[in-house]
Amino acid sequence: MIKKPTLYIVLFLLISFLGSAQPTIKKLLKKNNTESVTYISVDSLLTKKNVVLLDTREEIEFNISHIKNAICVGYDFFDINKVTSEIQNKDTEIIVYCSIGIRSEDIGEKLISAGYTNVKNLYGGIFMWKNNNNPIYNNNNSLTNKLHTHSKYWSKLVTNAEKIY
Repeated sequence: MIKKPTLYIVLFLLISFLGSAQPTIKKLLKKNNTESVTYISVDSLLTKKNVVLLDTREEIEFNISHIKNAICVGYDFFDINKVTSEIQNKDTEIIVYCSIGIRSEDIGEKLISAGYTNVKNLYGGIFMWKNNNNPIYNNNNSLTNKLHTHSKYWSKLVTNAEKIY
């Protein structure tokens, strides 16, 4: 028979372990990013004018939903030459984003290496954007509540949208 204090300790450890297995945007960014590209918060982005938004997700994700006026540059087939031909002023304020901010950090690093001086990474990406009740748009530029989340695992990070994967 297990003594009560031992049972409580085992239950506490089990609950702690199960709780820590739950992904969070903060944990994933801390684990996967180096913060080589300065973060910008969703709230700060909302106050910005005249910025270029680059969506670093794949086209299928972008077509389901994106932030208004964003340009899809992709990740797997990202081409810096397409960006440099479209954004010639290297001081332009550029905000990169992806699902949560991991892929966009990689693309942000490439932009900085190409000489862009004002690149920021949207903290929490489009997931955080939508979780904070901000609008997203589909390929027809119509408001949508659908958000591509890749998988059931990643969909746990989205609290405020219809999850597509």
